[in-house]
Amino acid sequence: MINIRNFQKKIPLTQNKGNFLPPKLIIKLGKFVWTELWHLMMSRLAPRNQSGDYIRPSSQLRSFIGTEEGNPYQPAAGRYHLYVGLSCPWAHRTLIVRALKGLEAAISVSVVSPSAVSGGWVFNQPEEGCHTLAELYELSEPGYSGRCTVPVLWDKQTKTIVNNESAEIIVMLNSEFNEFAVNSTLNLYPEELKQKIDWWNEKIYTSVNNGVYRCGFAQSQEAYNQACNELFATLDEIDVVLETNRYLCGSNLTLADVRLFTTLFRFDIAYYGLFKCNRRRIRDYQNLGAYLRDLYQLKEVAATCDLESIKQDYYGNLFPLNPGGIIPIGPDMAYLLEPHDRNSISKGAVPQKSEIN
Repeated sequence: MINIRNFQKKIPLTQNKGNFLPPKLIIKLGKFVWTELWHLMMSRLAPRNQSGDYIRPSSQLRSFIGTEEGNPYQPAAGRYHLYVGLSCPWAHRTLIVRALKGLEAAISVSVVSPSAVSGGWVFNQPEEGCHTLAELYELSEPGYSGRCTVPVLWDKQTKTIVNNESAEIIVMLNSEFNEFAVNSTLNLYPEELKQKIDWWNEKIYTSVNNGVYRCGFAQSQEAYNQACNELFATLDEIDVVLETNRYLCGSNLTLADVRLFTTLFRFDIAYYGLFKCNRRRIRDYQNLGAYLRDLYQLKEVAATCDLESIKQDYYGNLFPLNPGGIIPIGPDMAYLLEPHDRNSISKGAVPQKSEIN
C-alpha cells in the first residue's frame, strides 16, 4: 500500500529542474486511479454488458394478491404494508396509485432512507425486528441473494414479501382493494385500454423510465449516445401525441401516465444534470411541460412528491456520479403550479392498432 504522505514528499506538485515527477504525470496517474475506481464502483452500482450499457436486474419476488381459491394473499384491509423510498421513482408509483384510489386507511406505509455507508435502504426505526431493508428481505426469504429494492409490498400476516415489482404492485392496488378504497370506481387500467396502456408502458420503460438510468449509468460513450438518443426521440414523440391527447391513452388518466409522471417529475431535478440528460428540460417542451403540471396539480399526486428527498438521494448518495456530494440549490420547480390549460383537450390521436401490435 502506498504511503500517501511519503509519496507526496517525494513527488511534489511542481517541477524542479527535471528532478521530480512533472505535474502532467501526476494528473495522468490521478486520472488512471480514479477511472479504475470509478469502473469498480459502477460495476457494483450498475451492472453493464460488454458495450457499457446499463442492464437493470429484474425483480425476483412476484406473487399476486387476489381472490382466487388457494391464493395465500387475499385482499384485506390492514393486512398489507408498503415500504417505499421517497426519492425512488419506482416506489413513487405505488404511493400515487394508493393516494388516487384512496387506500391510505387500508394499506399502511413506511419510508426507508438510503444510506451511503451501508450501501442500501435503512429503516428510520426498527420494523419487524429489522434495521435495514436487506434484513427484511432475509426475514421473508432466508438466503435471499438478489437486490434489496423498493417498493416492497409486505404481508404482515405471513411476514413475507408479496411483491417487489412496482409495475405489478400498482396493478394490484388499482384492482384488488376496491372494497376498501375511497375512490373505488376509479379504474386506472380499464379493460378497453389495456392494450394501449401496455404498449405505452413497454415503450416508455425502455427508453424513458429506464432510459434515464441508461444515460446516467452508461460506461461507454457509445452506450450513452444510444440511450440519450432513444430517450429524447421518445420524449419528442410523446410531446406530439400530447398535443391532441390530454393523457397518453386519451381523455382518461391511466397507469401509463402514473409510470411516466414519476420520471418526468425527477427529470429537471436530477436526470437533466446528474444523469447527463441535458439535451432539453421537460419544462421546455410545450406539451410535456404542461402535461407534467396537469398531473402534479392533482392534489393526491402532489402530496406524494418530495423534491428535497430526491435531490438529497440522487446527489448525496450516488457517489460515482457526484463524488463531492454537493447538493444543488435549484432548480426552481414553482412553475409546476402555473396553469396547464389542458382541460379542453379530449381524446385526440392515440397509437394506431398497427403501432401497438
